[in-house]
Amino acid sequence: MDNPDRLNARQRGTNDQAMSSWPRRHRPDYVLIILSLILLTVGLVVIYSISPALSLTNNVSQNYYIDRQMLSIVFGFIAFILAITMPISFWKRLQNPLIAVAGVSAIAVRLFGQEVNGAYRWIQIGGVSFQSAELIKIALLIWLAGFLSNRIRTGSITDNKKTLYPVLACLAILGFVVAGLQSDLGSTGVMVVMIAAMAFVAGMPIKRIGVVALLVVALLGVTIAIAPYRLGRIETYLHPSSNCLTTGYQECQALISVGSGGTIGLGLGRSVQAYGYLPEASDDSIFAIYSEKFGFIGDIVLLALFMALFARIKHIIDRAPDDFTKLLSVGILVWFGSQTFINVGGMIGLLPLKGITLPFISYGGTSLVFVIFAVGLLFQISRYTTYQVSAKAAGEEVRYDNNTDGRRIRRAYNATTSSSSRT
Repeated sequence: MDNPDRLNARQRGTNDQAMSSWPRRHRPDYVLIILSLILLTVGLVVIYSISPALSLTNNVSQNYYIDRQMLSIVFGFIAFILAITMPISFWKRLQNPLIAVAGVSAIAVRLFGQEVNGAYRWIQIGGVSFQSAELIKIALLIWLAGFLSNRIRTGSITDNKKTLYPVLACLAILGFVVAGLQSDLGSTGVMVVMIAAMAFVAGMPIKRIGVVALLVVALLGVTIAIAPYRLGRIETYLHPSSNCLTTGYQECQALISVGSGGTIGLGLGRSVQAYGYLPEASDDSIFAIYSEKFGFIGDIVLLALFMALFARIKHIIDRAPDDFTKLLSVGILVWFGSQTFINVGGMIGLLPLKGITLPFISYGGTSLVFVIFAVGLLFQISRYTTYQVSAKAAGEEVRYDNNTDGRRIRRAYNATTSSSSRT
């Protein structure tokens, strides 16, 4: 990338002021990496501490879970290297092939995957389980960022035919594939929130997004009403203590786990709920296990780490070099944030349980690999910032500024207006 100081004679002009925007390469955001590594380490410590209990309960070797978690991190590191090595434009060019591969994987999971609690979410590939919803998330992010950035470039972001209707078609396909074929309503909800946030940031009118949101909520209500087990989850959410031995078993055990941690926790080696009492202790219910071990103070520290991570991603969004990278970063932020909120909210009784993993912390290969890959994309984006450059007559002092004045994310980047001229 060129340096803003290197303005040639044509760009400087002779008498009139010249304006241009420059993507300037600089040191990437290492704080993002440090926070991600701390969260990964926390996850490893928790998985390691409950591995004996999980191994005993599931009749596998004592190091089974920690070994597989470390292997997932290794694969994630490979994905991270790939993300920071290839330019962002490479992933933008792959948006259509990625969507196609994600669609094929979703159909394959439905045809060849195993049914677990009425859902088809995983497929076994050479002894390794693969969850297609995670691939769909990253493919959707890249495709939608490319689609919306092109609409911004052509000035058709508010055009119903060119923008709104394709987004509605995308929502319908997601609903059919993820919520319908795979019965994964939790992942569908995360993707819908991602689409809404990216559309808003791109400039789609809020009224249209609101109308679509009402439509989605209505369809969600129908989906819950026609599925008895989903309706049972809502009833359990409203009255968890009345179904502790049946449908509300996991909710009650999660609350017991969180409450038993007290202020400072029971300690790493004193978990009780991991010994078969709390279902999905290593993945969906990992926050409850963490709370049991580290208590309320530990919960505050963990949530503070997540908030610090989200703040760094917001920092990257404000300085993204173009619309594509800005929208991609927004999607990743909403992805991580919504999953954290849903997972933690389900464990403390704030939300119904939806089988959503806690990013960086939960046990699970596919989810962990794609989360680390997304961090790699953010790290690559953080290497560049768009500077607004202006120069008067040749020989005069060149002025350039960062063009990130702390305003709303939606207008954090404006390639045609100098930050000094905005109100």
